[in-house]
Amino acid sequence: MANIGTFTAQKDGLVGTIRTLTLNVKAKFVLNDDKARENSPDYYVEATGGYNVGAAWNKTSEAGREYRLVALDDPSFPKKVYAHLYEREDGTHDLVWSRSKKSS
Repeated sequence: MANIGTFTAQKDGLVGTIRTLTLNVKAKFVLNDDKARENSPDYYVEATGGYNVGAAWNKTSEAGREYRLVALDDPSFPKKVYAHLYEREDGTHDLVWSRSKKSS
C-alpha cells in the first residue's frame, strides 16, 4: 500500500495533495449536491484550477469502518486508479493506493 495523498477537513470539503509518479497536484473533495442517481458519486475530486481528476463514493467496510472509494483518472495514467480515503484518529485523511491482485 502507498499513501498517495493527505487531506484535511475544511468548510468547503477535504483539501490536500495527490502525489503519484506522474501527478503532483493540490486537490479538493467537493460534495456532490446534485446526485442524479443512487450510484452517482458522493464527491468529485478537483485539482487546482477546477479540473476534475476523479470521484469518490462513501462506503463502509465489513468491520464497520467508514471510508471513501476514490477513482482517479489522468491522461498520464494507463487506466483509472482506485484508492481508499481513510480518516485517521487525528482527523486528517490518507489516500491509500494498492495494486490490484491479478487472479491466477
